[in-house]
Amino acid sequence: MTVDNEDQVAESVPELDDDVEAAPVSKASRLDEEGDVAADYLEELLDIADIDGDIDIEVRSGRTYISIVSDDATDTGLGSLVGRDGEVLEALQELTRLSVLTATDARSRLVLDVDGYRDRRGRELTKIAQDAAEKVKETGEDLALPPMSAYERKIVHDVVADLGLLSESEGEGQARHIVISPSDD
Repeated sequence: MTVDNEDQVAESVPELDDDVEAAPVSKASRLDEEGDVAADYLEELLDIADIDGDIDIEVRSGRTYISIVSDDATDTGLGSLVGRDGEVLEALQELTRLSVLTATDARSRLVLDVDGYRDRRGRELTKIAQDAAEKVKETGEDLALPPMSAYERKIVHDVVADLGLLSESEGEGQARHIVISPSDD
């Protein structure tokens, strides 16, 4: 009897056509979902920490950029989310990426900025890279820069390449840094 019931249930379930595939999720919609999940996570964190801030989401160059900004220029609450040398910001970015991974089962490359810190730091890193490149051109010798995060090293690598020099990341973990070398030309 049980077999008959199972057969009847199996017959009543429509079979999927082998030629029909699930509709692919576009990269843009995946990045939009990533931004929404990240914004929800960060909004909850701001509420728990009782920090005022607005969250802006932007998708560009195949990556989601999340910014937490303050309407009040005198409010220093966001500074606690940056920390010394951006350490808290880096940790918060990783926690946000984990939140997105948990919700979407997809790794995220989102970039988090708080109160314009990454823009300011990007300008500083550009100047550091330009000065170091100038020194390498003058001396013809390799020059090691202080340790930096992966995001910061990427900025420096790009500036050095644009200036026609070579750069390579060396070291492990927190000691990972860039060495700038003269070009092989």
